[in-house]
Amino acid sequence: MKEYDFLVVGSGSGLDVANAAVNQGQSVAIVEKGRLGGTCLNRGCIPSKQLLYHADVLETIERADEFHIDATVEDVDFAEIVREVTADVHGSSDSIERGLSSSDRHDLYQAEARFVDERTIELAGGNHDGERLTADTVLVAAGTRPAVPPIDGIESVDYLTSREALQLESVPDRLVIVGGGYIAAELGQFFGTFGSDVSIVGRRPHLLPDADEEVATEFTDRYADRFDVYTGYEATAVVESGESITVEARPFSESDDDADAEAASPGETVSVTGDELLVAAGRVPNTDTLNVEAAGIETDAAGFVETDEYLRTTADGVWALGDVVGEYLLKHNANHEARAVARNLFGDDLEPVDYSAMPFAVFGSPEVAGVGLTEGELREAGREYAKRTYRYEDTARGKAMKAEGFVKPLIDLEGEILGCHIVGPEASDLIQEVVVAMTAGFGRVQDIRQSVHIHPALSEVVQRAFSGQFTRGGGHDH
Repeated sequence: MKEYDFLVVGSGSGLDVANAAVNQGQSVAIVEKGRLGGTCLNRGCIPSKQLLYHADVLETIERADEFHIDATVEDVDFAEIVREVTADVHGSSDSIERGLSSSDRHDLYQAEARFVDERTIELAGGNHDGERLTADTVLVAAGTRPAVPPIDGIESVDYLTSREALQLESVPDRLVIVGGGYIAAELGQFFGTFGSDVSIVGRRPHLLPDADEEVATEFTDRYADRFDVYTGYEATAVVESGESITVEARPFSESDDDADAEAASPGETVSVTGDELLVAAGRVPNTDTLNVEAAGIETDAAGFVETDEYLRTTADGVWALGDVVGEYLLKHNANHEARAVARNLFGDDLEPVDYSAMPFAVFGSPEVAGVGLTEGELREAGREYAKRTYRYEDTARGKAMKAEGFVKPLIDLEGEILGCHIVGPEASDLIQEVVVAMTAGFGRVQDIRQSVHIHPALSEVVQRAFSGQFTRGGGHDH
């Protein structure tokens, strides 16, 4: 059994901590069963956002007539778009592998890991099958994989998850998506822009159920104008017949989560048929493949690793970060947690991870972004707050772009920023101003209100959202 100072399972953001350990002079082992670079690089945000930018270009051309410009698209080489993105992603992954393989300070094991004891793993597959490794410090950063809900017949049909969809080299004529979150929204935008008739079946009342409700409502309405959207429906059965796949769905209510199938919500069912079925119903952690119980690592009911505020697990000397922890399934969050783990492992004092200004973005059309608390969360907590919305169309740049959407800040009654939510063009960039204000200073409304904004840049929509009269949550002006 080979012994190390530091061992990481997973090659996404965990590599940042491995490199920090190397810089401390420690012996380091990295165990990865798949391509190097983790979910984001290989199966997530990098390929999806590259593909979505192609959709943005096509959508811009198709909107040209709104600006009295006669432009047509003569041809789209869809397969080449996908091949180019896949080759770029694979090139980046291969570069990471070459760097680690040639390093005399990292030992790379391309195999599957399973815990067999405290801080001890056994390898399966590859050139190290059956070998065991142990380390003084272990980091679990093994990520998640697509969840497949218990739909009757799902195992008998040829369905896609995000992994396969990102490498699909032909556009389905009719695409049915089960799930209403950000993956469904982004892939619906991608395939829909390139010509698929898209149907989306989601259990919640709106698409993007984790977003602020006003934002989610506007987003859902905009998608319903383009696609067949069935919100509030749960897929119950799927049948493949020839070249078609049909999804049966029934009305869903929140109480159904805790009810058995016999107590399902009554109501009229719907049938949705397509050429391809994409299951985009969330993610599940890979802890079930790691035998974490053998290491004394506790997980929650959904299988995510339990950690304290410093990202230590319940096992001595074992830390965890990223999607497998389940705090936020976002690459920038995993990077944030990696910096925290490195700081806590090699710094003088332990510091808790600060999630207070953790932003998210959805690269659909329109874009959605947010940071901090939603209005629903504030209401549920019984907190006093004030809110305001300001529409893109009411700024000079927004009007010139024929943009639709709004910025919605939420503040406490003393002017501290509690959250901000945006739906509209470039939301993923516009939210960053609020993130910086919340992170770098007191995070007060005047930090944005009094900052000079370029006129007539789109950022004025943020400034104006923070500059007018707010309405108190209870209905009183503030």
